[in-house]
Amino acid sequence: MSFEEMWRDLAPVGRFDATGGYRRYTLGAAELECRAWFRQEADRRGMPVRTDGNGNLWAWWGDPDAGDAVVTGSHLDSVPDGGAFDGPLGVVSAFAAVDRLRAEGFVPSRPIAVTAFAEEEGARFGIACLGSRLMAGAITVDKALNLTDAAGTTFGDAMAAAGFDPAAVGPDPALMAKVGVYIELHVEQGRGLIDMDRPVAVGEAIWPHGRWRLDFTGEANHAGTTRLEDRRDPMLTYANTVLAARKKARLGGAVATIGKLVCEPNGTNAVPSRVTAWLDARAPLESTLTDVVKEIHDATAERAQRDETGFHMVNESYTGETAFDPALRDRLSALLDGAPILGTGAGHDAGVLAVAGVPTAMLFVRNPTGVSHSPDEHAEIPDCLSGVSALVDVLRALA
Repeated sequence: MSFEEMWRDLAPVGRFDATGGYRRYTLGAAELECRAWFRQEADRRGMPVRTDGNGNLWAWWGDPDAGDAVVTGSHLDSVPDGGAFDGPLGVVSAFAAVDRLRAEGFVPSRPIAVTAFAEEEGARFGIACLGSRLMAGAITVDKALNLTDAAGTTFGDAMAAAGFDPAAVGPDPALMAKVGVYIELHVEQGRGLIDMDRPVAVGEAIWPHGRWRLDFTGEANHAGTTRLEDRRDPMLTYANTVLAARKKARLGGAVATIGKLVCEPNGTNAVPSRVTAWLDARAPLESTLTDVVKEIHDATAERAQRDETGFHMVNESYTGETAFDPALRDRLSALLDGAPILGTGAGHDAGVLAVAGVPTAMLFVRNPTGVSHSPDEHAEIPDCLSGVSALVDVLRALA
């Protein structure tokens, strides 16, 4: 099937009509349907599919046990009301690249695998790149199995309900050893290429980034009868934190976002007793990120003291600066007619594998608006096809 046909077939899965965005949450109905689509496409090509113990999908062209494989792909899950391209573009492009290579009569000297990693966005269980982190041993099994979604379902229980064995979750050094190189194609999450008038770029590095849970506690009370001076309102402290995060990030040369919030008891006519929020912070340098997060913490702690509320901050995930393999990066740029080299503030499974020692590179496909994690995320079909052509050239050179 052509790129356009595969894209058409996958496009309706998990789309939420009210917003036009996607809700493909890991091991939920829509994401399981995406997995079925992956298997169908692999079957069309005679590529045996293996699902590893962490729920990651692998479709093989050649003998997987031969090792030194050239692996390409991305993920199929989404953020809440995310766009169509983040993740699936890399998977669809990988299958399309295999088709092109076969049509040329190319016979790889190394096995090629198309992969789709599980829970890349962390939208359901809170830890980004969970499938690749587990495979690489970058998160403990106990922590992963006990992660919970908004309904209180653990990752372990969700795996069991989807037919996977929770006992198989964990590091997979044998599989890691088979990966000789990993190439992830992804929609650009910014506006660099539109200004360069180029359809494809090569990734340079991923900024240091992390997620912190912020717990604010106070006293529930009546919204109409409790005097302002008698309130211990954690929402007030939280609101100040949102403003502090924006200010400290702007002054420090970083980005900081609070986009997820849980309020208790969540009543219109009640002063909250607890507010839980999550801070996402990123910066070009680890020292900058450390300083900005500390400044946000200190400003919030000072405000909590004034508001007579409780405040606690805990880091839930952190990834330092991740540079992609320099020799591989430069080789791909030269191979692709001097494709520009761009850094990114977005995390990816490619970053996890790079930290684990796998030679890794990324290709970015132009996004005319720069919008991502939104229904407005977009890439033009001609640019997507340019991405496929670039991936064909890369796979041919590496395999």
